[in-house]
Amino acid sequence: MSEATRRYMHLLVFFDLPVTSREKRRVYTVFRRFLIQDGYDMIQWSVYGRIVNGMDDAEKHLKRLSDNLPKEGSVRCLQVSEKQFANMRLLVGTKNFQEKKVNADQMLLF
Repeated sequence: MSEATRRYMHLLVFFDLPVTSREKRRVYTVFRRFLIQDGYDMIQWSVYGRIVNGMDDAEKHLKRLSDNLPKEGSVRCLQVSEKQFANMRLLVGTKNFQEKKVNADQMLLF
């Protein structure tokens, strides 16, 4: 494993937000759009993830996440190493497009 790969980590965000009214669906949509605009990819329904480059980058994105939390519902974040993420087992189904398109070994640094 290269030195650059060792510091990469994944932030995984799991959320359950109420969608029982028009306003609550709007709040859900705003939160989901924030995740996408902040570089998260959907892993599966209500589970989004992104690669971060070290602890400072992770803290920056955790702060952004905290600043954009909805008032209701449940939002959790799990920080895992690149190796732990790579060892995730897919038990049923296939990898989605986002999972196939990039991993830390394929990232280009300028």
